[in-house]
Amino acid sequence: MSTYIDQQDGVFPSVCSLDCPDQCGLLVHKEKGKIVKIAGDPNHPVTKGNICNKVRNMAERIYDTKRLTTPLKRVGAKGEGSFEPISWEDAISTITSNWKQMIATSGPESILPYSFYGNMGNLSAEGMDRRFFHHMGASLLERTICTAAGSAGYKYTMGGSIGADPEDTVDTQLFIFWGINAVSTNMHQVTLAQQARKKGAKVIVIDVHKNQTGRSADWFIPILPGTDSALALGMMHILFAEHKVDQAFMEQYTVGHEQLREHVKQYDPATVSAITGVPVDDLYRLTRMYGDASPALIRIGNGLQHHDNGGMNVRTITCLPAITGQWLVRGGGAIKSNTFQLSFNEEALQRPDLLINRNTRSFNMNQLGRVLLEESEPVQSLYVYNSNPAVVTPESSKVRKGLAREDLFTVVHDLFLTETAKYADIVLPATSAFENTDFYASYWHHYMQIQQPVIARYGESKSNTEVFRLLATAMGYEEQALQDSDEQLIRQALDHPANPALKNITYDSLMEHQYVKADRQYIFPDRLPTPSGKIELYSEDMERDGLPPLPTYTPLQEQGTHPYIFVPGPNHNFLNSTFSNNAKHIGLEKTPKLFMNTTDAQNAGIEDGDWVTVWNERGSCELLATVGEHVLPGVVVSQGLWADTDNNQATHLVNALTPDRLADMGGGATFFSGRVDVMKKSS
Repeated sequence: MSTYIDQQDGVFPSVCSLDCPDQCGLLVHKEKGKIVKIAGDPNHPVTKGNICNKVRNMAERIYDTKRLTTPLKRVGAKGEGSFEPISWEDAISTITSNWKQMIATSGPESILPYSFYGNMGNLSAEGMDRRFFHHMGASLLERTICTAAGSAGYKYTMGGSIGADPEDTVDTQLFIFWGINAVSTNMHQVTLAQQARKKGAKVIVIDVHKNQTGRSADWFIPILPGTDSALALGMMHILFAEHKVDQAFMEQYTVGHEQLREHVKQYDPATVSAITGVPVDDLYRLTRMYGDASPALIRIGNGLQHHDNGGMNVRTITCLPAITGQWLVRGGGAIKSNTFQLSFNEEALQRPDLLINRNTRSFNMNQLGRVLLEESEPVQSLYVYNSNPAVVTPESSKVRKGLAREDLFTVVHDLFLTETAKYADIVLPATSAFENTDFYASYWHHYMQIQQPVIARYGESKSNTEVFRLLATAMGYEEQALQDSDEQLIRQALDHPANPALKNITYDSLMEHQYVKADRQYIFPDRLPTPSGKIELYSEDMERDGLPPLPTYTPLQEQGTHPYIFVPGPNHNFLNSTFSNNAKHIGLEKTPKLFMNTTDAQNAGIEDGDWVTVWNERGSCELLATVGEHVLPGVVVSQGLWADTDNNQATHLVNALTPDRLADMGGGATFFSGRVDVMKKSS
């Protein structure tokens, strides 16, 4: 039987590999072996043929003339971007000879992998790579840059990433999009909300920026950054006071509701209004709409967890549907992440048992700059894949200073000569997702999907699993676990009796059907994976971990002298730094902007359309001012992570300004808790 690669012309099933909850089903059109069109799969039960501009124009990225075709060796200064082609044999030999010497002299912990989910395929992101570095005994990376704080807060409350089924929300009567620009980052939840809207549903958006999602809402509520837990506590105050709670649900399915009822009395509307910037009348109106509507759904976004108090923000909001009993109503409750439904056998895939030294040191990825510059036993080699830390990591100027260390041997495996790759000693060309075998588990809808290679490899590019097999062989590692095929990896990961929802999801069923839904009907479980088996409004685990056991508002740490809280959010046409170096997507996004309140701009002598310098003690960048009422006074918001200019100038590097301290839970990032000053750029 011929593979998709062998067929030069036709339409072939695929799946979007981007770090996005929607994880769309795709149809890839080929002519003469090349992709000529990427469309949505109209038969996919959730995404139904609709896809975003990012993916629709993905072929522009796949065939970008700047894409790497061969391994490269640095011949110029670090960061300069001067390289010469070498063979794969030379590249693997150079890497492994350096590593063998380091291990002999300084031990395997002198080597650190750095990766995230630039490709959401599970083999690409957390398969053979984990096995390889576990066997080596390399330093461990705490991959906490995105959802760690919120996931920890949600887990304290619910026991895991358990949320409503998005397919049920076509009948929801009230949607609250809280801290999520869903038009750009979860478009199919917006589509479902629009379907419900035609039947009378209302859509409320709570955010620090009136973005595309806010502009499309029935009601947009602006909020000061980092005050989300206070707003949720104020809602609880009113819900209890006005008897808009489900007492029977709380008694059967929660612990701590009596303590919570007393605790929230201190969060009266006047107090909460002063903290959040939400008027008292609006607080009452919001709460009454939420308390009276059923089904009511809260879609919890990533934005509000990127604060010093980010875990508590999510933990507090997650308590609201427990108080109102909305978890019992189909289409009600909340969605933060739904990974619980599709949880596979991570131990079988990642093989942590291969790590012999259980005391191996670990580093938080948000603090890479500190790791590279301040460790007494320094990291001597960095292996980067599925990420671009020179752009995406907090305090990026510090990160780049660390990457510039002459004694740091750096390898980057990527599709392009990224900002990080320009600091590398060896650069390896990576395959795109359309060239790989992989499986995908959405963190929003309940469908597992498979990717079969659709096109031949671009140039001499190789997948992550291929490269780590080559590295294992060259290092002399003989374990079969380091040579398993992609098919074997998938079969092992899906063999997971602990999650009965996967009973119908196997390698064979995916190959036959392309996507298969988890076999878990949404009915509130009799027992949650919390210590009590119930929703924990009061959490003894949090108390043991030194955190407030009840939802509590704590102000942001960084007060300082700079007048504005800075929120560097995502934009519509990039995904983190992906697409930021591709001409098509840059053309769609046009210009890096800074949204600023009219009053603040007038006081600073800034007009709409002025180029401004945004700065603090960490660094600076230049953005185009967009002046209006999109944000509250004292708040400035940028959108997107923009690539360096062609002459290697980091003109728009917003993460040069962001703090690298950690959030209250999970070691999460605090991108949105920094402060800046803004001034008109001098001509």
